[in-house]
Amino acid sequence: MDPGSPLWASAVEAPLIIDAVDAHPWDDAADLVVAGFGGAGVAATLEAAERGVNVLALDRYEGGGSSAANGGVFYAGGGTRLQRAAGVADSPEEMFKYLALETRGIVSDRTLRRFCEDSPATIDWLLDHGALLSAEGVFTKKVSYPPLKYHLYHPDNSLVPSYAAQARPAARGHRTAVYNKGKAWGLGWGIWKPLAAAAQKAGARFDKYTEVRQLVLDRDGRVVGLKALSIPEGSRAARRFARYIRIANRLLELLPPVIPLAAVTIGLARRYLAAAGRIEATERVTRYIRARRGVLLSAGGFILNPVMVGHYAPLYRRGLPNGTLGDTGSGIRLGQTAGGAVGSMDRVTGWCMINPPAAWPRGIVVNKLGERICHEGVYGSTLGDAVAHSPDGVAFLILDEALYREGRRQISPGHEYVRYQRQVAQLNMLMNRRTAASPAALGAALGIDPQRLTATVEAYNRAARGEAPDVVGKGIDEMSALTRPPFHAIDISVHSRYFPMPMLTLGGLKVDEDTGAVLREDGSPVPGLYAAGRTAVGLCSNVYMSGLAYADCIFSGRRAARAVSPAPT
Repeated sequence: MDPGSPLWASAVEAPLIIDAVDAHPWDDAADLVVAGFGGAGVAATLEAAERGVNVLALDRYEGGGSSAANGGVFYAGGGTRLQRAAGVADSPEEMFKYLALETRGIVSDRTLRRFCEDSPATIDWLLDHGALLSAEGVFTKKVSYPPLKYHLYHPDNSLVPSYAAQARPAARGHRTAVYNKGKAWGLGWGIWKPLAAAAQKAGARFDKYTEVRQLVLDRDGRVVGLKALSIPEGSRAARRFARYIRIANRLLELLPPVIPLAAVTIGLARRYLAAAGRIEATERVTRYIRARRGVLLSAGGFILNPVMVGHYAPLYRRGLPNGTLGDTGSGIRLGQTAGGAVGSMDRVTGWCMINPPAAWPRGIVVNKLGERICHEGVYGSTLGDAVAHSPDGVAFLILDEALYREGRRQISPGHEYVRYQRQVAQLNMLMNRRTAASPAALGAALGIDPQRLTATVEAYNRAARGEAPDVVGKGIDEMSALTRPPFHAIDISVHSRYFPMPMLTLGGLKVDEDTGAVLREDGSPVPGLYAAGRTAVGLCSNVYMSGLAYADCIFSGRRAARAVSPAPT
């Protein structure tokens, strides 16, 4: 695909090809130019700067991206300093065995093993640069996100019996020790901000309010620089732009999208974003920046580009985009203009978090045909994948009155769940529930064959009583027979109004797993071009586990930095 395609959906331009690199009128230069200063960008910038590389990092906004805005979870194991301090037993081999079940060959075993073996040292690197991580509190139960007083938990399927039988579980979710008014987002800065400060202390430069629009190539196809559009630093326009973006971001974070009043705050945010867009349209200047050793594309994914999502991942087009303003696919498009190949572009993670309350996974999840779709106790990203691949993306959580009441009790005031988790559960019990006297009547109300749903519930009840194995492998201790009327259904479909599925993209540019160099379709590298984080295919491009994308950003960003650094003498 190229910029002339109607599906391009990007302001990224076809590359500029130049004959004489030294004669081109460059406005600035660096050894490594980093396009996108989020998790991968900051890791590459810091690693390269500390190796003596002259680095210039660019970001359309203020840096951080989704890495700074997320829930502050970093996936690490193998016996990290924090795991040991908390008494969590783990090893690189057990971590590798578990992640191999999830990644399913998306990267080579050699790369996955290197990631696992390096994980303890990665945590040391983060801590040594000031990352705000803690060993205080280990949450040992299955949950989508732990209560805020816990900083180690299981952000994956490792506690699900079928997984635990193949790899010893360990708490590998390292959550930042920062607080955002009781919210479970806006916490990733506890890692990103100290790294950004360390990078600038090491001599790296960072230009914000700068959007990369075009790569510059020589006649041999080597990437030698780029064109960027910048709002002049220190200008009145830059101050106004910063103010509008900050206000918009605060409004977007104010309420979960499922809360009805969120429509008001989102609408106001769009007004400020439009004002920021007008500044970009009138106040930016064009800059050509030479990259003596390479350009790193680390501009995030493409979940905020609906045309790209609809083209590459149509199953997820009706979900709730979960990203920050820079997740428009620009980094991927830049790589494509230089001949870079893409992979796993149909892979999107959709989060269907039904725990808490812990009672809900003891019920069943069925599709529009009344069939079970997976083990209900799996992590939310795994359940979301099953929902998205169900017919028309339709699914319902079925509970009886006993589980319904138990769920209400678990989210009542005084319990330690994060506030938004209680709000979402309460809203769905109030506004997104169908109730009937029997499974057959509930099926009729949902448009599901009544006999089919009745048979599914009866089969589940037999398994819950130990009379037959469960069709999706749940153990008796994970089940509750659905026998007490009335029966309840909560719509957890991809497009559910009150239980929307947050999503982010996992695919991107294909890269060399040793260097991060962008690869062409024939497997050859594009000289001078690298990619990292969600702009590239990486460790979490098959399925998402909380914190694994952040860990892959650091892993892949540092990898690219080492590739462009001079060999030690």
